[in-house]
Parts: sequence; C-alpha cells; structure tokens
Amino acid sequence: MKKIAILTYKHAALFELGCASELFALARPEFSEWYQTEIVSLDDGPHPTLGGLSLLAPKVRSLAAYDVLVIPSWPTNITRIKGEIASSILDFYAQGKTLVSFCSGAFLLASLGILNGKQATTHWRYAEKFKRRYPEVEYVDNVLYVYDGKIGCSAGSSAAIDLGLEIIRQDFGQNIANQVARRLVVSAHRKGGQSQFVERPILKTPNQFSAAIDWAHNHLNHSFTIGKLAELAHMSRRSFDRKFKQAYNQTPKDWLTQQRLDFAKQLLESDANNIERIADLSGFENAAMLRHHFRKNLGLSPRQYRDQFAKT
Repeated sequence: MKKIAILTYKHAALFELGCASELFALARPEFSEWYQTEIVSLDDGPHPTLGGLSLLAPKVRSLAAYDVLVIPSWPTNITRIKGEIASSILDFYAQGKTLVSFCSGAFLLASLGILNGKQATTHWRYAEKFKRRYPEVEYVDNVLYVYDGKIGCSAGSSAAIDLGLEIIRQDFGQNIANQVARRLVVSAHRKGGQSQFVERPILKTPNQFSAAIDWAHNHLNHSFTIGKLAELAHMSRRSFDRKFKQAYNQTPKDWLTQQRLDFAKQLLESDANNIERIADLSGFENAAMLRHHFRKNLGLSPRQYRDQFAKT
C-alpha cells in the first residue's frame, strides 16, 4: 500500500489542496487496495488561507515514511527555498520517490533544481515566468500534465484531477481510475497534447445526437456506417458531420474509433479472449486494424496493453 503525503503550508491554495484530498485521501472502501494518505506540513502552523480560514496540519520532520509527495500549489513569488522544506524534499527526491505538483507547485520543485533537464508544465498564466526563471527545465506547452512515473506536473487547477486520475490508473488500472472519475463526476480523460491510456471525455450529448450516440454505444461490435448514425439523428450526412464536429471537436469517424478503442481496452483488462476475438467484440474489422489503431493512438500493441494493465 502506497503512503502519500499531501503538503500544506501558509497561504495554500484551497482548490488544489481539495483536489489532492479528494483524489488520494478520501476513503474508498469499495476497493480492496487504496492509498494511505496524510495531509502534512514541514513548518509550524496554523497556516492562514483564503477568507480567514486557517489550517492546522501535523508537522513532520521527515518524509521518509511516504512513497509519494503531492505539492498542491506554491507561491510563484518565492524564489529561494530554505530550511526543513528544502532539505526534506531534496532527501525525498534523492531516495527515488515520486513527486507530484499541481498547478504552481512546479515552482517549488524547479526552485530546488529537481526539474532541471526534465519535462514540466504549470498553469498557462505562469508559463512565461516559469520559463524565464528556470531555463534548465524542459517546459512543455499545451498539455494538461506531464508524468513519467516519478515526477508529475499538472498544467492548472482542474488539470490536477487529470494528473491524479492518470496516477491512479498507473497504480490500480483503468477500471478503478474510471470509477474514481465517475465519483468525481468528471471525465476519465480530457484530451491533451500527449498519448494517454485512460478514456476520452464523456461529453454532454446534445439532444439531436442522443439517439445516435446511445445506439452506437450499444452496437459497437456491429459493422455500421456513419450514415447510419446520421439517419438515427434525422440529419443528412453532411449536416451530421458538421454539427457533430462542432459539438465534439472531432469527426464522427474519429469518435467511433475512440469508443471502440475504449471498449477494447476494457476487454483487454478483464477478458481472457484472444486479440482476434477482442477485435471482433469491439467492432474492428480484424486484429490487424485493432493493432493499427492501438499503435496510432497509444503507441503500444493490444498485447502490451494487456500485459501492463490486465487484472491478475
């Protein structure tokens, strides 16, 4: 069982702290395994925050007992980190443990030199300041987050949830990540600028598409054309394509391929059928087409995906 420490401090950002708490500290008895999480401080409290609220978190002298440290945010005007905060986080990093920053939390990691030579991101409004102050960091624009399994940075406040769900997916698998997303009432994945393994956004379905979308979800294992969906939506094919792209920011064909990919991933995690049968059940023409779309969208084969994420 991984132990997670969520760091709080004076003038902590409450939204990001709340995201970290909801993602990692909330009890989830429906799962047989889950994190053991504590909200801690490395300096003396209580800590003033917004609206006259003060937080009092246990002060720890060492982070050695934890496997993951989450830094929900950090003041961007602080350029030098001293004392117990600096030494404790640097010791934690030297032990090869996982560091996660939400939004401006990347400034704390960068100021300690931890992000030098590594990819990182933060909220777009701080991007230019971050790049000027920390030129040794490989800053990544236009992504929701970066995460290599050891260091993660989210692009902004709500993107903290996207990063948290990705961490959960890598630790516990897609099925549990999706359950957490549903409980949060958020998409299991929002489209970013990098290949990721969790589901694409579950967008609100406009009324004119509801019949077509529902029918498609129930018939993914059948062969049908986009013209069939246009017919169910009572539109011409041309109008359907145009309005669908406006509503979902992708073509109907791309959307349908993604739904089939998501279903195939679920089958690969929980179903013992061979790849050919998985392709058939998820509506791909054959196993070769399934492999093609897996490599194009995820950068790995269906068999590799199963090896990494199938339930034992």
